[in-house]
Amino acid sequence: MKTTSQTAFEIPHLRENRLVTVSIDPSRSLEELERDRWPAPPPDATRLIATAHALRSRPVGTLTVEDLRLLIGQDIGLAVLLPLAVEVLRDNPLAEGHMGEGDLLRAVLTRTPAVWSVYPDLARQLTFIVGSLSDLSPDLRSEVERFVGAAQNS
Repeated sequence: MKTTSQTAFEIPHLRENRLVTVSIDPSRSLEELERDRWPAPPPDATRLIATAHALRSRPVGTLTVEDLRLLIGQDIGLAVLLPLAVEVLRDNPLAEGHMGEGDLLRAVLTRTPAVWSVYPDLARQLTFIVGSLSDLSPDLRSEVERFVGAAQNS
């Protein structure tokens, strides 16, 4: 995965009902960036919950494709992680984590349309990225078509 651990990146952020661009230091964690430290997961937490908690304390610039897929799939840290994921997808649209080819793309595409109305620039970038893809599995092609349809209607 291409990392941004040495340079800051910018993300769109909704503040007081207006969109502003915020520079993010990739050496900081989601906990630091969101100013929200979660309590430790309970001892009987599932592996998914324990992993998500642990990933929130890692610098965002060190997150792998699989880490991004997992967190985005759980709607965790979207304001920070979606721009990072789109950057990865720009270089490798079918980047894969543990679930197989294109699983980061699937995680990003399947966020609710409300997410994309907050981040229209990211939606446009993602529409451009998926526009050049061919030979996708039928289920991934369906997700691409659903996303593009929703993005055009927002």
